[in-house]
Amino acid sequence: MRRVPSRAVYDRAAIDEILDEAMIAHLGFVHEGQPFVIPTLHARVGDTVYFHGSAASRAIRTLSSGVAACLTVTLLDGLVLARSAFHTSLNYRSVVMLGSATAVAGPDERRLALQAFMERLIPGRWVEVRPPSAKELKGTRVLALPLDETSAKVRTGPPEDDRSDLELPVWAGVIPLHTTAGAPIPDRLTPPQSTASVAVTTWTPQRKTNTPRSIA
Repeated sequence: MRRVPSRAVYDRAAIDEILDEAMIAHLGFVHEGQPFVIPTLHARVGDTVYFHGSAASRAIRTLSSGVAACLTVTLLDGLVLARSAFHTSLNYRSVVMLGSATAVAGPDERRLALQAFMERLIPGRWVEVRPPSAKELKGTRVLALPLDETSAKVRTGPPEDDRSDLELPVWAGVIPLHTTAGAPIPDRLTPPQSTASVAVTTWTPQRKTNTPRSIA
Protein backbone atom coordinates (compact mmCIF):
# COMPACT_ATOMS: atom_id res chain seq x y z
CA MET A 1 0.00 0.00 0.00
CA ARG A 2 1.56 3.27 -1.13
CA ARG A 3 -0.94 5.91 -0.03
CA VAL A 4 -0.60 6.48 3.77
CA PRO A 5 1.11 3.12 4.32
CA SER A 6 0.93 3.63 8.10
CA ARG A 7 -2.78 2.80 7.87
CA ALA A 8 -2.20 -0.49 6.08
CA VAL A 9 -3.28 -3.67 7.88
CA TYR A 10 -2.22 -7.11 6.69
CA ASP A 11 -3.20 -9.06 9.80
CA ARG A 12 -5.58 -11.81 8.69
CA ALA A 13 -7.71 -11.70 11.85
CA ALA A 14 -8.29 -7.97 11.40
CA ILE A 15 -9.17 -8.46 7.72
CA ASP A 16 -11.64 -11.24 8.58
CA GLU A 17 -13.27 -9.05 11.23
CA ILE A 18 -13.90 -6.23 8.76
CA LEU A 19 -15.25 -8.58 6.08
CA ASP A 20 -17.56 -10.25 8.59
CA GLU A 21 -18.95 -7.01 9.99
CA ALA A 22 -19.55 -5.26 6.66
CA MET A 23 -23.11 -5.70 5.38
CA ILE A 24 -22.43 -4.98 1.72
CA ALA A 25 -19.49 -5.19 -0.69
CA HIS A 26 -18.70 -3.52 -4.00
CA LEU A 27 -17.43 -5.69 -6.81
CA GLY A 28 -15.35 -4.16 -9.59
CA PHE A 29 -14.53 -5.64 -13.00
CA VAL A 30 -14.13 -4.61 -16.65
CA HIS A 31 -16.49 -5.84 -19.37
CA GLU A 32 -15.68 -5.02 -23.00
CA GLY A 33 -13.53 -2.08 -21.93
CA GLN A 34 -16.16 -0.58 -19.61
CA PRO A 35 -15.47 -0.62 -15.85
CA PHE A 36 -18.35 -1.63 -13.57
CA VAL A 37 -18.68 -1.48 -9.78
CA ILE A 38 -21.66 -3.46 -8.50
CA PRO A 39 -22.96 -3.55 -4.90
CA THR A 40 -23.45 -7.11 -3.69
CA LEU A 41 -23.94 -9.25 -0.62
CA HIS A 42 -20.97 -11.35 0.43
CA ALA A 43 -20.15 -14.09 2.90
CA ARG A 44 -16.74 -15.21 4.12
CA VAL A 45 -16.24 -18.90 4.80
CA GLY A 46 -12.70 -19.62 5.92
CA ASP A 47 -10.26 -18.44 3.26
CA THR A 48 -12.91 -17.62 0.65
CA VAL A 49 -15.44 -14.84 0.07
CA TYR A 50 -18.60 -15.84 -1.79
CA PHE A 51 -21.04 -13.68 -3.72
CA HIS A 52 -24.00 -14.60 -5.88
CA GLY A 53 -26.48 -13.38 -8.45
CA SER A 54 -28.72 -14.34 -11.32
CA ALA A 55 -27.20 -16.72 -13.82
CA ALA A 56 -28.23 -14.26 -16.53
CA SER A 57 -26.57 -11.19 -15.02
CA ARG A 58 -23.72 -9.52 -16.88
CA ALA A 59 -21.58 -9.34 -13.73
CA ILE A 60 -21.91 -13.05 -12.93
CA ARG A 61 -21.36 -14.14 -16.52
CA THR A 62 -18.31 -11.90 -16.90
CA LEU A 63 -16.73 -12.85 -13.59
CA SER A 64 -17.38 -16.55 -14.22
CA SER A 65 -15.03 -16.29 -17.21
CA GLY A 66 -12.09 -15.61 -14.89
CA VAL A 67 -11.52 -11.89 -15.50
CA ALA A 68 -9.67 -9.90 -12.85
CA ALA A 69 -11.93 -8.73 -10.05
CA CYS A 70 -11.69 -6.34 -7.12
CA LEU A 71 -13.99 -6.67 -4.11
CA THR A 72 -14.08 -3.96 -1.44
CA VAL A 73 -15.92 -3.34 1.82
CA THR A 74 -15.90 -0.23 4.01
CA LEU A 75 -17.08 0.43 7.56
CA LEU A 76 -17.57 4.05 8.61
CA ASP A 77 -16.75 4.65 12.28
CA GLY A 78 -16.70 8.42 12.72
CA LEU A 79 -16.37 11.95 11.38
CA VAL A 80 -12.96 13.43 12.16
CA LEU A 81 -13.31 17.21 12.50
CA ALA A 82 -9.96 18.95 12.32
CA ARG A 83 -9.04 22.59 12.80
CA SER A 84 -8.39 22.86 9.07
CA ALA A 85 -10.40 21.78 6.05
CA PHE A 86 -7.41 19.87 4.69
CA HIS A 87 -7.12 17.52 7.68
CA THR A 88 -10.85 16.90 8.15
CA SER A 89 -11.33 13.18 7.58
CA LEU A 90 -13.16 9.97 8.50
CA ASN A 91 -12.41 7.09 10.79
CA TYR A 92 -12.99 3.91 8.81
CA ARG A 93 -12.02 0.29 8.24
CA SER A 94 -11.79 -1.08 4.71
CA VAL A 95 -10.67 -4.21 2.88
CA VAL A 96 -9.60 -4.63 -0.74
CA MET A 97 -9.47 -8.09 -2.35
CA LEU A 98 -7.91 -8.80 -5.75
CA GLY A 99 -8.15 -11.99 -7.77
CA SER A 100 -10.26 -14.06 -10.14
CA ALA A 101 -13.52 -15.67 -9.10
CA THR A 102 -14.54 -19.24 -9.84
CA ALA A 103 -18.05 -20.68 -10.04
CA VAL A 104 -19.30 -22.92 -7.26
CA ALA A 105 -20.49 -26.06 -9.05
CA GLY A 106 -23.40 -28.29 -8.13
CA PRO A 107 -26.71 -27.52 -6.40
CA ASP A 108 -25.58 -28.90 -3.04
CA GLU A 109 -22.59 -26.58 -2.86
CA ARG A 110 -24.67 -23.62 -4.01
CA ARG A 111 -27.24 -24.44 -1.34
CA LEU A 112 -24.53 -24.45 1.34
CA ALA A 113 -23.22 -21.15 0.02
CA LEU A 114 -26.70 -19.59 0.14
CA GLN A 115 -27.03 -20.87 3.69
CA ALA A 116 -23.79 -19.07 4.52
CA PHE A 117 -25.25 -15.84 3.08
CA MET A 118 -28.35 -16.16 5.25
CA GLU A 119 -26.45 -17.03 8.42
CA ARG A 120 -24.04 -14.19 7.69
CA LEU A 121 -26.94 -11.70 7.60
CA ILE A 122 -29.11 -13.09 10.41
CA PRO A 123 -27.66 -16.03 12.37
CA GLY A 124 -30.33 -18.64 13.04
CA ARG A 125 -32.67 -17.48 10.27
CA TRP A 126 -31.94 -20.29 7.80
CA VAL A 127 -33.91 -22.89 9.77
CA GLU A 128 -36.91 -20.54 10.01
CA VAL A 129 -37.49 -19.91 6.30
CA ARG A 130 -38.20 -21.99 3.20
CA PRO A 131 -34.95 -23.20 1.63
CA PRO A 132 -34.22 -22.44 -2.04
CA SER A 133 -36.20 -24.50 -4.54
CA ALA A 134 -34.58 -26.45 -7.37
CA LYS A 135 -35.71 -23.75 -9.79
CA GLU A 136 -34.21 -20.98 -7.64
CA LEU A 137 -30.94 -22.87 -7.33
CA LYS A 138 -30.81 -23.41 -11.08
CA GLY A 139 -31.21 -19.69 -11.72
CA THR A 140 -28.59 -18.67 -9.16
CA ARG A 141 -24.83 -18.62 -9.60
CA VAL A 142 -22.42 -18.48 -6.69
CA LEU A 143 -18.85 -17.33 -7.23
CA ALA A 144 -15.86 -17.76 -4.93
CA LEU A 145 -13.00 -15.29 -4.52
CA PRO A 146 -9.99 -16.52 -2.49
CA LEU A 147 -8.39 -14.35 0.19
CA ASP A 148 -4.96 -14.67 -1.46
CA GLU A 149 -4.29 -11.01 -2.26
CA THR A 150 -6.01 -8.92 0.37
CA SER A 151 -5.20 -5.90 2.51
CA ALA A 152 -7.02 -3.61 4.90
CA LYS A 153 -6.75 0.09 5.57
CA VAL A 154 -7.80 1.61 8.88
CA ARG A 155 -7.95 5.13 10.26
CA THR A 156 -8.66 5.66 13.93
CA GLY A 157 -8.23 8.42 16.49
CA PRO A 158 -8.44 12.22 16.58
CA PRO A 159 -7.57 14.75 13.87
CA GLU A 160 -3.96 15.12 12.78
CA ASP A 161 -3.70 18.89 12.66
CA ASP A 162 -0.62 20.84 11.69
CA ARG A 163 1.19 22.19 14.73
CA SER A 164 0.64 25.73 13.50
CA ASP A 165 -3.15 25.19 13.64
CA LEU A 166 -3.34 23.87 17.20
CA GLU A 167 -3.94 27.31 18.71
CA LEU A 168 -6.87 28.12 16.43
CA PRO A 169 -10.14 28.75 18.38
CA VAL A 170 -11.89 25.90 16.53
CA TRP A 171 -13.51 22.83 18.10
CA ALA A 172 -11.82 19.66 16.91
CA GLY A 173 -12.54 16.02 17.62
CA VAL A 174 -14.50 12.98 16.47
CA ILE A 175 -18.22 12.37 16.02
CA PRO A 176 -18.63 8.58 16.41
CA LEU A 177 -20.96 6.86 13.97
CA HIS A 178 -22.82 3.59 14.64
CA THR A 179 -25.34 1.50 12.74
CA THR A 180 -28.24 0.52 14.98
CA ALA A 181 -31.21 -1.77 14.48
CA GLY A 182 -34.76 -0.58 15.11
CA ALA A 183 -37.65 -2.72 16.32
CA PRO A 184 -38.73 -5.33 13.71
CA ILE A 185 -41.78 -4.24 11.66
CA PRO A 186 -43.98 -7.09 10.35
CA ASP A 187 -45.41 -6.85 6.86
CA ARG A 188 -49.19 -6.55 6.50
CA LEU A 189 -49.61 -10.23 5.56
CA THR A 190 -47.90 -11.62 8.66
CA PRO A 191 -50.54 -13.38 10.83
CA PRO A 192 -51.06 -11.77 14.25
CA GLN A 193 -50.09 -15.03 15.96
CA SER A 194 -46.71 -15.11 14.18
CA THR A 195 -44.20 -13.52 16.50
CA ALA A 196 -40.66 -12.59 15.56
CA SER A 197 -38.07 -15.16 16.59
CA VAL A 198 -35.11 -14.55 18.85
CA ALA A 199 -32.90 -14.45 15.75
CA VAL A 200 -34.92 -11.46 14.53
CA THR A 201 -35.53 -9.59 17.80
CA THR A 202 -31.93 -9.84 19.05
CA TRP A 203 -30.22 -9.07 15.73
CA THR A 204 -27.50 -6.44 15.87
CA PRO A 205 -25.35 -5.04 13.04
CA GLN A 206 -22.28 -4.81 15.25
CA ARG A 207 -21.18 -8.41 14.75
CA LYS A 208 -17.45 -9.11 14.92
CA THR A 209 -17.21 -12.74 13.84
CA ASN A 210 -18.69 -15.01 11.22
CA THR A 211 -18.29 -18.78 11.47
CA PRO A 212 -20.76 -20.45 9.09
CA ARG A 213 -20.45 -24.10 8.15
CA SER A 214 -17.65 -24.89 5.76
CA ILE A 215 -18.37 -25.35 2.07
CA ALA A 216 -16.88 -28.40 0.35
